[in-house]
Amino acid sequence: MTLSELLKNVEIIDIQGNIGAKVSGIAFNSAEVKPGDVFVCISGFKTDGHKYAADALEKGAIAVIAERALEDTAATVVVVKNTRLALSKIAATYYDYPYKKFRLIGVTGTNGKTTTTYLIKAVLENCGQKVGLIGTNQNMIGETIIPSKHTTPDSLELMSLFNRMAEEGVDTVVMEVSSHSLALDRVASCEFDIGAFTNVTQDHLDFHETMENYIQAKAQLFKMCRVGVLNHDDDAFEAMNSAADCETLDYSTKTSAQIQAENIEYRSDGVKFDLAYMGQKTSIELSIPGGFSVYNALTAAGCCLAAGLTPDQIAKGLKAASGVKGRIEVVKTNTDYTVIIDYAHTPDGLLNILNAIRGFAKGRIITLFGCGGDRDKTKRPQMGKIAAQLSDFCIVTSDNPRSEDPSAIIEDVLAGVKETKCKYAVIENRFEAIEYALDNAKKDDIILLAGKGHEPYQILKDRTIVFDEREIVLKLIDSSEG
Repeated sequence: MTLSELLKNVEIIDIQGNIGAKVSGIAFNSAEVKPGDVFVCISGFKTDGHKYAADALEKGAIAVIAERALEDTAATVVVVKNTRLALSKIAATYYDYPYKKFRLIGVTGTNGKTTTTYLIKAVLENCGQKVGLIGTNQNMIGETIIPSKHTTPDSLELMSLFNRMAEEGVDTVVMEVSSHSLALDRVASCEFDIGAFTNVTQDHLDFHETMENYIQAKAQLFKMCRVGVLNHDDDAFEAMNSAADCETLDYSTKTSAQIQAENIEYRSDGVKFDLAYMGQKTSIELSIPGGFSVYNALTAAGCCLAAGLTPDQIAKGLKAASGVKGRIEVVKTNTDYTVIIDYAHTPDGLLNILNAIRGFAKGRIITLFGCGGDRDKTKRPQMGKIAAQLSDFCIVTSDNPRSEDPSAIIEDVLAGVKETKCKYAVIENRFEAIEYALDNAKKDDIILLAGKGHEPYQILKDRTIVFDEREIVLKLIDSSEG
């Protein structure tokens, strides 16, 4: 492929040099450049790729795509308005538009994306399809696991993944679509067959700054798909629906909608309800407890209906579906109390998981949690208040403090906790906090370890450490019994 062919879908402002050279690859990290590559200068949040153009050329890059003319170079330079968008376009061209070779389903929303994508995958696989999955926990092709760095990969990695999935014959790819990926053009070249919206609650305001910007970012998905599946019960429904340039299916547990959940039963081992669609009612059972599980099931059902499956096929697939690692995950401790791990790291996520636990708890609810550093600070007191209002005891600890002082983060959280009468303890070291929770647990108590979920690590100021809460819990219990 020549550079000219690679650029055919890119809006070019200026060209310096020859665009007839043959291209052997694409890179936007100068450390990864190989001879024959095109180097794309990305203006990031920590550094500017334009500073590394000379390094890329020294390593053999045959051209540079930039947002401004580069001085002191005789190399080929293609100037564009937005290099992130250009990267998305050339990545799609380079891999020959792999998303056109399978059905593509994208799920966006603050909470529920991961579980919903797994439920869709389970239903489709139960119908005999080969499914690719891209998301927060991991990427998968069938049962083959591919490690995941981001909820939604950068556009170059995404197209490479799509290409691999197409080569391995997947029928459908189901992916989480984050607000960051939409705002930063990571999915700008994708053509989604089906897009789904779960909900919007406060998160990522450190990036989007306002809820309006956050909602608008997510709404972009419905300008990029053939059918949109929308949560009618969410406050952002109208924004999503009005932004949609596609056919839409809405779902609800409360009001008249095209897809409805009726006769809902909440149980300690899951949920059961009637799926009402086009005058037909189908009994649905899902072995994941909590009101949010009904919504996740409805989102998955809507996507599968849009994909042409019948309600009966959906019911069978959901009944066979198992839980997702780090989402209301029960650790098998063989104790007379229960330990649950959940990824809840937003006010709404914490509210949902605690409400679900309150539905089946027989003893005390002990919630151990913290908040991430270098992220939206305004949600910290909100999460503190929610945890304290819905728990019998709170242990406020560290999450992923990153570059921030963990004790300062905890003080932000405590501002909310102290608005309630809930008893609490502050133990900054998360390992010691878990040890304290286990040592003080009584019969029928439920200990919720919130925030880390599937993550087997903890990000500190100067390093990232191994921190798998499942292993820690079992090791602590084993040592106490020994």
